[in-house]
Amino acid sequence: MTAKSPALALPRAPTFDELVFSLKSFAASMLALYIAFGMGLPRPFWAMLTAYVVSSPLSGTVRSKAVYRVAGTVIGSIASIILTVELINAPELLSLAVGLWVGGCLFVSLLDRTPRSYVFMLAGYTAGLIVFPGVANPEAIFDTGLARVEEIILGIVCATVIHSVVLPRGLGPVLLGKLDAALRDAERWTLDALDGAEMDARLRDRHKMATDLTELRVMTTHLPYDTSDLRWMTRPMRALQDRMAYLLPVLTAVQDRLIALRRPDGSLPPDVAPVLTAVRDWIAAGAAADPAEAERLIGWLDRLEAEESADSAGDWEAAIRFSLIRRLRALVEIHRDCRNLRAHIASGDHALPDHLDPLARKRSRGVFHLDHGMALWSAAAALLGITVICAFWILTGWSSGSVAAMMVAVFTCFFASFDDPVPGIRLFLVYTLASMPLSAFYLLVVLPSFDSFPILVLCLAPTLVGLGVFVARPATMGKAMALIFGLGGSLSLLDTGTGDFASFLNSSAGQIVGIVTAMLVTRLCRSVGAAWSARRLLHVGWREIADLAGRRAAPSADGFESRMLDRVGLLSARLAQAGGSVDVDAIDAVRDLRVGLNVVELQRVRPVLGARAGPELDRLLRGVAAHFRALSARRPEPAPAELLGSMDAVLSAVAAAPRCPERDRAVVALASLRRSLFPDAAICAPQPADELDFPERARA
Repeated sequence: MTAKSPALALPRAPTFDELVFSLKSFAASMLALYIAFGMGLPRPFWAMLTAYVVSSPLSGTVRSKAVYRVAGTVIGSIASIILTVELINAPELLSLAVGLWVGGCLFVSLLDRTPRSYVFMLAGYTAGLIVFPGVANPEAIFDTGLARVEEIILGIVCATVIHSVVLPRGLGPVLLGKLDAALRDAERWTLDALDGAEMDARLRDRHKMATDLTELRVMTTHLPYDTSDLRWMTRPMRALQDRMAYLLPVLTAVQDRLIALRRPDGSLPPDVAPVLTAVRDWIAAGAAADPAEAERLIGWLDRLEAEESADSAGDWEAAIRFSLIRRLRALVEIHRDCRNLRAHIASGDHALPDHLDPLARKRSRGVFHLDHGMALWSAAAALLGITVICAFWILTGWSSGSVAAMMVAVFTCFFASFDDPVPGIRLFLVYTLASMPLSAFYLLVVLPSFDSFPILVLCLAPTLVGLGVFVARPATMGKAMALIFGLGGSLSLLDTGTGDFASFLNSSAGQIVGIVTAMLVTRLCRSVGAAWSARRLLHVGWREIADLAGRRAAPSADGFESRMLDRVGLLSARLAQAGGSVDVDAIDAVRDLRVGLNVVELQRVRPVLGARAGPELDRLLRGVAAHFRALSARRPEPAPAELLGSMDAVLSAVAAAPRCPERDRAVVALASLRRSLFPDAAICAPQPADELDFPERARA
């Protein structure tokens, strides 16, 4: 007998947390509905539905978005009143204006990667929710807009109060659990790299850690609004995540140097092997390690660095060995800082530790990867969808055209942050269709017979409490919310006194036509695959590296580091959706991060290297800029061989420069750049600069 497939398996019993969340969401929705009835609001079921929309198992996420949702609703209502008053006599212009407003707000929303983005998204589609039903009675548009604001704010306030006061489930314990898991993943990845694990294992560890960091960053944005004491730990939490993120370029650099220095029998140089073993043992000890051991290791590495510094510019092997020592020191510092910050968070002190590395204290807030092109295409899809459905509505005079137009405005916004929004819209379509028999039963059979609010609550409880359990589960949340949306939309017909079978069919048809239109327009304008998005991220990074290398003045690395680390995190999300070549792209993204950081380092030390090294370094940077500029315009290809000769010339010139910290930094950056662009190149002594001939391509 074969095992049951997951699709046919019986649902598991709800956990205590799931049941509590469902009961709280139901209580919030019924409270909003009761108050809306008492206030005499025209669409009380909108308040009920809003309470479900804003509910979340973690109270911090409900609170963090509540203020922004209220602000977006108010702004959207004001815009809808202005647009209706000015353009009600020109329905074509009104449709275009609403489409432009929704598209413009969506564009701005997608360029904001914080909870603040809800202000712009809600301001956009709230205008559609008010304008399109309001055109039938434009004289009352102010009252309609005010009522929508009251209904939506009522649902938001009720959900926020209930989830914050009644058995609040704080974000803090969940976030700490994920943080500890991420620290364990980071230590495992480090040990795999130092032990020379297989490439598949290293990739698996890297992808897991990148995914952990992405989840942590998203959750931390809600931390200041949490109900637990951890909300005061936002700065240390962000600093710890920043330090963990630096493991990506540092540890991949350590892996690369170890591969380059290993001899045919697998052994390492005798001056490197003992300290590498000591670093590995200290990291393997985890949180139980002696804190003083980190300082001893750093002192040991400092002594090795001083011994290697004299010969590091003589040949590439010495430069790579020197670079390995520098990167090992950074690796120890990162793990030390992560452990200290974790202990600092546990102590409850919300200030950053005084001994924290200055790089970790200097966080580039708000510097993230922004894809203006995809945001523009998403806005164009919203504008096109609203224009098409409004044209159909105007030409046919369909009474439920307003419902279809509202659905287009909502669904072109809801899933716009996805690479391919179509599967999410299709899921809502399927479960909206599935909700129709249930909605018809409630609308036409059950609710017409209720004569008191308690009876209404008893009628709705079995369905909504049951669906609320599935909302609490990430795997079924979308399906359950689609069913609740379908049911709530149908029940709102009672608000307008049109709860008959014909009105139900007409309204349901409007919902389906709107969702289908949003799906088709999105597929036409906006749908892309995970692999396509990954390569787009890489091309953007290549263009930025070309710009950094082509500058005459030393650039600041802070913005570049933040953006590239963010891109690596975004790429990790694509790895779960697409395989094969995307793994190679993810490796290249970390390599590109290292290339950019080394380019910035070379730019910074260039003024100190003297007249001999400066021109050679200028020539190398022009060649790097030309290479990455070419990469951003066509398919990836290896770096031109001329760059290898240019690096040899720069190392020879740096060797002739007086010893100073800037010279050592240049050697490390050159060794890293050479291994990033030419990982298979033989390690040998560079040719003297005056024996090299640089072709014109390197001067491009």
